[in-house]
Amino acid sequence: MRSKAAKLHNKANSIEWRSHEPSRIETFSDAVFAFALTLIIVSIEVPKSFDELMETMKGTISFGVCFALLFQIWNNQNIYFRRYALNDRYTILINAILLFVVLVYTYPLKFLSMLLFSFSNGTYVHDGHELPMIREGQTQSLMLIYGAGFLVIYLLFYLMYRHAKKHATDIGLNDREIFDTQTVCGINFICMCICAVVMLIGILFPSVAGPSGFLYCTIPIAYTIWFSRRGKKSRSLFGETVN
Repeated sequence: MRSKAAKLHNKANSIEWRSHEPSRIETFSDAVFAFALTLIIVSIEVPKSFDELMETMKGTISFGVCFALLFQIWNNQNIYFRRYALNDRYTILINAILLFVVLVYTYPLKFLSMLLFSFSNGTYVHDGHELPMIREGQTQSLMLIYGAGFLVIYLLFYLMYRHAKKHATDIGLNDREIFDTQTVCGINFICMCICAVVMLIGILFPSVAGPSGFLYCTIPIAYTIWFSRRGKKSRSLFGETVN
């Protein structure tokens, strides 16, 4: 699957693929991501009635959100290894930390997505009683936990691409590839800043810790603006767009 994804992405990619077959570290990573997806659905039992089926179906959107975010992280990691084929100690360490963070934040991610998209009105049933999924005063902690997780993930990808740039000569990157590597470093740093702002607002103004999460919606906007600017600069330098 990694090699097929690489071939599809490589058609419009300005950085040459230096690896076409998954390494052992990537195979291990795939197992970890698969386990993370299992953790998301492991608590779902086979419905014993139509009412239970409908209750289970309410979690479809929340599962889809978790799946999409985990897939994005996996795909970013896949592209990195395809581009640079680095398997040195530093890369292995950063990748190991990334996998650890993915596993640790699987349940917080699942909880937040269920809270937002399960259509349960923020409640769950326990021993026949309807209870709130989150109490007043706990929203701040939830947003800080969630923000810290994604801040670390963006930081790790930033460090990985910065490491690749540092070893540009060893890898054999040309000027355009170094430029594109800097571009990816930049967008990860911008996303880190967005996460930091959301967390800072949550710390300074606990009453708006929840609504501050909507600032994450600016990440796609940041991607569009950043890559548009870098694309223009790439065309002026190399006559091609940045990917």
